[in-house]
Amino acid sequence: MKRDKIALFDLDDTLADYSGQLLNDLQLLASEYEPAPVLYSGIPYLEARCHVITSQIGWWLKLDKLKLGWDVLEAAKEIGYEISVLTKGPSRKFAAWAEKVEWCNRHLSDYIDGVTVTHDKGLVYGAVLVDDWPEYVLRWLEHRPRGVVVMPAHDYNTAFTHPNVVRYDGTNIDEVKTRMLARYQPAFGA
Repeated sequence: MKRDKIALFDLDDTLADYSGQLLNDLQLLASEYEPAPVLYSGIPYLEARCHVITSQIGWWLKLDKLKLGWDVLEAAKEIGYEISVLTKGPSRKFAAWAEKVEWCNRHLSDYIDGVTVTHDKGLVYGAVLVDDWPEYVLRWLEHRPRGVVVMPAHDYNTAFTHPNVVRYDGTNIDEVKTRMLARYQPAFGA
């Protein structure tokens, strides 16, 4: 039985502008004497503020679309991939799980065939993964040596490299399409 070619799309900082919204909200809480906040810096007071912000009911629903991810989404749809969202559920923010699904229903109903909220992205089958976070990419690739990953370019993933990964920075959509098309072709394998 032939399996459909599935492209899995992350939500936060791939299709939805998680970091942009979080930075805006952090600025609202900042003192005029504080330096500009830096995400993923490990600074305890910033991590605590991020937790408070993202724990608010309705916060995930107000995330804007992120152009980098939507460019790749359009390309995957054009090639013929079945599209599914694969997003990590925050372990202590259970309302976020439902809000992520609702965000997808609001913005992606014409594109996607399903939404999976999980703690472990490595468990989910797909031919292509579009994800910004190196740790999740590596976990997914552990079981998919032929898998192709498109990584939306962000400051925090600049140094990440892997032969199965192409970073998309808004200027190399032809390279992204070529890699996704090569994985889609029947001669390439299931």
